[in-house]
Amino acid sequence: MHKSFRSLSSASRPLALAALSVAVAGALIAPGMAHASAFQLKENSAKAMGRAYAGSATAGGDASVVANNPAAMSDLDGTYVQADITAINFSAKFSGSAHDVLGNPISGGNGGDAGTTLPVPALAISTKVSDRVNLGIALDVPFGFQTEYDSNWMGRYDAIKTKLQSFDSTLSASFKINDQWSVGASAIAERTNANLTNAINFNAVGLGIQQGISAQTQAAVAQIQAAAAAGQIPPAQAAAMIQAAAAQGQAAAAGVAAVTPPGSDGLAQVKGNNWAWGWQVGAYWKPTANDRVALDYRSRITHDIDGTANFTTTPGYDLLLANPALSGSIPPFQHTSGKARLTNPAVATLSYWHQEEKFGLGFDLAWTQWSVLRQLTVNYANPAQPTTVLPFNWRDTWYASVGGEYYATDKLTLRAGVAIDQAPMNASNRDPRVPDAARRMATFGIGYKASEHFEINASYAHIFVSHAGVNGSTSATGDVLTGSFDDYGNLLSLSAQYKF
Repeated sequence: MHKSFRSLSSASRPLALAALSVAVAGALIAPGMAHASAFQLKENSAKAMGRAYAGSATAGGDASVVANNPAAMSDLDGTYVQADITAINFSAKFSGSAHDVLGNPISGGNGGDAGTTLPVPALAISTKVSDRVNLGIALDVPFGFQTEYDSNWMGRYDAIKTKLQSFDSTLSASFKINDQWSVGASAIAERTNANLTNAINFNAVGLGIQQGISAQTQAAVAQIQAAAAAGQIPPAQAAAMIQAAAAQGQAAAAGVAAVTPPGSDGLAQVKGNNWAWGWQVGAYWKPTANDRVALDYRSRITHDIDGTANFTTTPGYDLLLANPALSGSIPPFQHTSGKARLTNPAVATLSYWHQEEKFGLGFDLAWTQWSVLRQLTVNYANPAQPTTVLPFNWRDTWYASVGGEYYATDKLTLRAGVAIDQAPMNASNRDPRVPDAARRMATFGIGYKASEHFEINASYAHIFVSHAGVNGSTSATGDVLTGSFDDYGNLLSLSAQYKF
């Protein structure tokens, strides 16, 4: 077997390296899903969620504008401290099938419910420092998601666990130009953390090695035949050499197959993080005493994610690594590091609100530049590890909502709203890490003003998710997952606000 292995390095290397590459890259991409499309979050205001975020920057009396549109802080007199907490419950259940690179069915179930329940906190503080100037600080989570499947499910080579969180610290200022116009700007410090796992199909890696053995055996036979045709060796000797080469190749391939049978799974666990900076600008207009319009633009934020990877191999693959003829030709699946440039998208939001004595009505229209996620390039510290390019081809999306408030008493406010939200992917580029699809949302909320200084708010939202088909999500080792996800979401948000 040593002789046969010695000549297979160049042919067996690509598939084995692909397994290592995508195992690492999958954790570095981290794009990171919750209530907004893909992995975008809006949950920084229980008040606004009750209206499906209609009038998010214009309804008034909401300190979350520090993060959502700094210009609207000009309407906040005094000092506001607002704390929000939202429980996001998301369900994602897969049904379908999977097969390996040879078309053989992959064992395992449908993965269970990959969704989870996570808390999303937010804090906003705004203070008026002069007749024209307001300052504010906000802490929130604009991007985040988590899915986790059963460790032995059929799509384990694509994903087991995915957890992404982007934490923002926002410093904002507004300037009141006159009674109708205000402008604002923000500086944003963002930290993105990613933690992902997936299984490694060592049976498929073994198939790649066997293909290398076959290719090298065929090359050796061709050389022997050429030598015999040139009269360099007698025909009888050539026939014996060909028979011996074929037997060695078959024995070597059988040895590899024996130590990497179907179900020979390893595990990749990858973590990455980075700090990056962004900015935001906003404008706030009051065309009449009862109407307010706001426009906000939040910049894209580019992260150079640094990641580390740890691997669990199989005893059979360890035997192959122990062979000195192979140790330099197949990846050892040992600790390595990598770097990838990830861009969180830009977002532009138009917000409108009309106020009457007993009620208010508004809408929001938001555009998210998901097209920045065309592809991801991962570079590795290990010089033997080739650069990995992963295609996403996501598209820009729109979010639209309509909602309102009814003031039942001086202390009690009732809210409701509906929204639609596009998804940046479709069945051709959807994968189990982010099994998202177009959404429709219905919300309602309640607010209680305990005093002139203190109020509490609570809201609930249900998310209806469209059919999320998967038309052949392919892993690094050629394993194909086909089917669909049945998704839905529930959100419960609470907030407390104190005005000094």
